[in-house]
Amino acid sequence: MPAHPDRLVRRLRLRHLELLVALADTGTMRTAATRLNLSQPALSKMLGEVEEGFGARLFERSPQGLAANGLGHAVIYRARVMLGELERGQQEVDALRSGGTGVLRLGTLSVTTSVPRAVATLRQRMPGARVQVVEARVRDLVQQLLDGELDAVFGAITPELLASELLHLLRPEVLLPDELCVIAGTGHPVARRRRLAWTDLQAAAWIAPPKDTLVRQALMTAFLNEGLDPPEPAIEVLSSVTIGSLLRLDPTLVAAVRREHAQDELARGGAQRLAVGPMVALPSLGLYTRRATEQPSPLVHAFAEALRRHGKR
Repeated sequence: MPAHPDRLVRRLRLRHLELLVALADTGTMRTAATRLNLSQPALSKMLGEVEEGFGARLFERSPQGLAANGLGHAVIYRARVMLGELERGQQEVDALRSGGTGVLRLGTLSVTTSVPRAVATLRQRMPGARVQVVEARVRDLVQQLLDGELDAVFGAITPELLASELLHLLRPEVLLPDELCVIAGTGHPVARRRRLAWTDLQAAAWIAPPKDTLVRQALMTAFLNEGLDPPEPAIEVLSSVTIGSLLRLDPTLVAAVRREHAQDELARGGAQRLAVGPMVALPSLGLYTRRATEQPSPLVHAFAEALRRHGKR
């Protein structure tokens, strides 16, 4: 029989939620028991209590260990969210005790001008706000968001994510257009040319990110659209810090970056954007939050509004 929510609330404890996550992460009773500092019989008993509470088997047993079934994956996802929300609650209580107004846990691109501006605006409006920034690839950050480890993610609204089965769990909001940009040191031989075509840069010494990135794929598209073979980068690197340093140290290099990165490099000085056409668009940037019954927190609302204001500028 389906379990009644009130019955679940009475039967399940936080330790049961930790058990589900530990089993999902480790896949074995022994490792999960060690992680939770429990004996295997105690862990087995707790798992029985959880499955009895839900009225369904959540894990399939085999000689290799345990694997969550379809029902188990659904319950484990909610367990992660609830544990993440509890951690968030503890962080907010700690912030309020110390005179703050809460904590914003934000995932973002590794290089962006919009996020620092929005954070500064948020701090002006809510001086007691604390912000924890995690920088990584959007696909990894979205998973942390769904697990309740983050409150929002700023990144590309990619076709991959829009077509993903995860979309119904997310609330994406498009905020900023994006495009492929080419930058070089101010001493580059073509830096003073007012107009360039992609063919003018086919033989250039390129800095570009790996092939599985949106920027690299856009760079390849730019040349293919003109009937040209995409160049092989002289330097393949993902780090924005390394790209900026190389451009300033070697005046023969040009780099393919997104617009947020280009703006950051131009603000630092010693770099210049090359006027290359035709323009190649990248997926727009936006803010992901979890699609849940409750609305995002006031801090997330305030941060999103700050991003919108900077986007309009």
